Amino acid sequence: MTAASEPASRPLEGFRIGVTAARKADEQVALLRRRGAEVEWAAALSLEPNHVEVGELLAATKEVLAGPVDLFLATTGIGMRTWLDAAAEAGLYDDLVAALGHSEILARGPKSVGVLRRHGLRELWAPESECFEDVLAHLRGRDLTGKRIVVQEHGQSLSMSAHALRRQGAEVVTVPIYRVASADDPEPMFGLIDLIADCKLDAVTFTSAPAVAALMEAAFSVGRRDDVISAFQSDVVAACVGPVTAAAFEMWGVPTIVPERSRLAGLVKQLETELPTRRDGVDVRLADGRTLIVHTDSLLLDGVPVELSPAPASVLMALLVNPGHVVSRRALLAALPSGQAGSEHAVEMAVARLRAAIGTKAVLTVVKRGYRLAVG
Repeated sequence: MTAASEPASRPLEGFRIGVTAARKADEQVALLRRRGAEVEWAAALSLEPNHVEVGELLAATKEVLAGPVDLFLATTGIGMRTWLDAAAEAGLYDDLVAALGHSEILARGPKSVGVLRRHGLRELWAPESECFEDVLAHLRGRDLTGKRIVVQEHGQSLSMSAHALRRQGAEVVTVPIYRVASADDPEPMFGLIDLIADCKLDAVTFTSAPAVAALMEAAFSVGRRDDVISAFQSDVVAACVGPVTAAAFEMWGVPTIVPERSRLAGLVKQLETELPTRRDGVDVRLADGRTLIVHTDSLLLDGVPVELSPAPASVLMALLVNPGHVVSRRALLAALPSGQAGSEHAVEMAVARLRAAIGTKAVLTVVKRGYRLAVG
């Protein structure tokens, strides 16, 4: 590391950040520490998390080859590479590539696309979001009666997605490439969970959806999952490397921040921007040109104080976690003060009151997804 490559300032000085990564953890910890952060590291997953059951994988491969493939859904680059390597060792590579090559291929993201193309396979479509849910949404309106679909799993079972496709008339074969294992020693994770639950961290970083699931499972095992969720909804930032990782938090109603590009450097840069604003106050320019300044105990709209009751204030803070990005109704419902989170109607009422206070066009409805703050 040369002096020229050192950051000119230490924008994360005074912040304490948890890291859950197993792979490339040293790189992430070093990036954060060079920017002044105090880092607490506890791997959520095993350092060798991707356990491949070769017999199970080859059995699934032979099932795939037992009939024509109409649609193939590729989900991860490492999964595709592992599958094709295993097929090659078993003498099934040419047959597998030929079978997949005759199908309509949908890929979840650029990593799976890269592996496919290196093996002469070409995707027909991939979502910009890199979310598997958007792949399923792409198929939702189609008549899949009689179609044979192969789904490459990505460390976690996609059986529910397979059932959804079967309800559309498809025959579905799932291919379990590997299973993700939790950390071999859970004690560091338990310590990190206590720090989160007690709001002794400013942020925690996540680089995979299985890491989110592993942390929540560990938190449940020690009776602190509700405390962890509450902390993430209020004082601790859940920083995710990409939308797939962030989606794993949706079921818990946890707001997240996500960089524009799913890269580690982008994640660190996002923290450099986000954490100081939480300490110093949030200054947001709305799409209509007005300025919204939010501090812990005050809200100014173009310099004029605005009073908000707890429910709309909670909604505003959830929307401000990532200004301009959609926050689901479930996440907003979970963010409401205790005793008010009874139904989605409570969210609608809180949003209505927020709009009455800061303007009807300041909070936009995104059909079937949630709400977002209209920023300029």
